Amino acid sequence: MRIIIIGAGEVGFHIAQRLAVENKEVVVIDKSADALRKLAETSDVQTIQGSGSSPKILEDAGIVNADIFLAVTDSDEINLIACFFANMLNKDVTKLARVRAGMYTNYKHLLLGESAGITKIINPDEEVVNSILRLMSVPGAVEINEFADGKIRLIGINLPDDSPVVGTQLIHLRDKIGEELGIVIAALVRDGQLIIPSGLDVIKKDDVVYFVCDILDQDEILKRLGISAEPVREVLIIGGGNIGYKLAKALDNKYYHTRLLEKRQKRCEFLSERLDRPIVLMGDSTDQEILREENIQGMDMVIAVTGDEETNILSCLLAKSLGAKSTVTRVNNFGYMPLIEPIGIDYVVCPRQSAINSILHYIRRGKIISTVSIKGEEAEALEAIAQEDSPIVGKAIKDLGFPRGCLVLCFQRGDEVVIPRGDTVIEPQDQLIIVSTRKNIPKVEKALTTKVEFF
Repeated sequence: MRIIIIGAGEVGFHIAQRLAVENKEVVVIDKSADALRKLAETSDVQTIQGSGSSPKILEDAGIVNADIFLAVTDSDEINLIACFFANMLNKDVTKLARVRAGMYTNYKHLLLGESAGITKIINPDEEVVNSILRLMSVPGAVEINEFADGKIRLIGINLPDDSPVVGTQLIHLRDKIGEELGIVIAALVRDGQLIIPSGLDVIKKDDVVYFVCDILDQDEILKRLGISAEPVREVLIIGGGNIGYKLAKALDNKYYHTRLLEKRQKRCEFLSERLDRPIVLMGDSTDQEILREENIQGMDMVIAVTGDEETNILSCLLAKSLGAKSTVTRVNNFGYMPLIEPIGIDYVVCPRQSAINSILHYIRRGKIISTVSIKGEEAEALEAIAQEDSPIVGKAIKDLGFPRGCLVLCFQRGDEVVIPRGDTVIEPQDQLIIVSTRKNIPKVEKALTTKVEFF
């Protein structure tokens, strides 16, 4: 598979690194010699210095024989022009463009399909808002992802010390929480290390537990795991940019009491004109007096989504010290992400990570519907269709021969969500949720695509 990436920034850099490990043929184009040198030193990829919007550069990169074309620079205009020329040179290539500005995303219909030939418009801001809304729906969760059109959820949760399942071996988990509830443990994070478990693994104190369940069973499962957090009602959003505005718009209803703090006067006027119930405030989020005046200690969640990650981090730390129950910070720099939890911030959202998750399932072989990273980039959960000629069809789960680190979590069969047992047989068109460590992703792709000797 030949993949051309326009832009060696954070998104392009991490996508290229990830795909190079999987032995895919990757070409990265960027104007910056320094960015390309950094990438070439860490990954086995081909680099070309120049503009990704140049037809000549695209020809030099091999656009005619490319399978995937990713335009992920920080410029919407360059990304769109690059896709336009890529479409002219190879109409069959799958084209993905990272686009954030509303003046373009509001006209997606003109960019997608036959008109401009772009396969997918990726808007990281929208993905971040959706991530925050999911976190708000399950207080206490560290990460939530949805599959099968929202019917299946993958939830990461910090178990309380008195949880009834602490000390339980996974083969006996259903004895603790009830046979009638369908749940599969997808991963454990212990002392910073991710484990794809077997039935013999034991849930220990301080583990972060990732589990999959039918969304209809979610609340009862959380209750039996000992999770009893109060629902989020009082919300303070810090930053009235694109993400802050979209989030406030989504919370513009009777259920939430939302305040939005923004320091720019003109932006406050813009927000006040377009929001109904949320209260728009003007001020500095690092000013203790302002936060106290707005009853910060009564906030269920403080969400800092300004364009400056240092401001976001400081604002969340200050809000937490003044009594806010939970905090969410927006971070763009991947290097900051491992530092967030140890310093006391509850959740981190990253537009660039959201963009990567949106891109990945177009790159995966087989009929992949979606894919998300777990704990940064250590593992992926893939949603895929079991095609008739796939080697996994007709086999029981226990006979798949997946290596350790790969696990079929559950699947949708028709309208039914199935939590499988070892003797459950995979049928054609089953919509599978599979978790895999990074190194085993090529084996999962192989299992989903070709009728050959399995592993």
